[in-house]
Amino acid sequence: MSASAPLKPPRIDGRRLRSERTKQLIIEAYLALLRENSLSPMPTAADIAERAGYSVRSIFERFPDLHTLRVAAADYGLAHAAALAPARDVDADRPTRIKSQVETRAGTCERGVALWRALTLNVDEDDALKARLHIARTRTIDRIEIMYRPELSVLPEIERRNMLIALEALTEMESWARMREMHGLSFAESCALWIRAIDRMLPPTPL
Repeated sequence: MSASAPLKPPRIDGRRLRSERTKQLIIEAYLALLRENSLSPMPTAADIAERAGYSVRSIFERFPDLHTLRVAAADYGLAHAAALAPARDVDADRPTRIKSQVETRAGTCERGVALWRALTLNVDEDDALKARLHIARTRTIDRIEIMYRPELSVLPEIERRNMLIALEALTEMESWARMREMHGLSFAESCALWIRAIDRMLPPTPL
């Protein structure tokens, strides 16, 4: 081949692209059903197929069982959450950092609590789901560590670790859900509660 000959573009497998798109739509249908019925039993294959606009057979051609679909939905949810929640205002003053972290975390919880409940159902029996939950919790702790680095830096190692554990527990999914569902707080009221609690828990910001 001549060095000046144009390179052929890579061949696109249209059938594979359609199949991947179908998988995504099935996952999105599954997640939509979870969000709409977060306190109800898991959606059935028939429910998911109807919502996605495909047959039940189409679901099982792409996912061997609903458990595999649940794990795929977890991966989709983790990627989606990471894309929608980049760290912001990392170098800002204390009130701005707390507000930014809380509002970002609140948005993640508001969007993701239904999937979280689906993942934690019988999670002790499933290593794949436990691994996804561990990733989600680790990411939350990493974000807290980034956002409150000045305050955490003044603590001894053990106290710093315990503070991270306490902050992660305070801002976990079910904590958000209790404020919103059980106590009927608005999004803004729930954020304000977290902001006050975190401000009181953190040590003084070093000068």
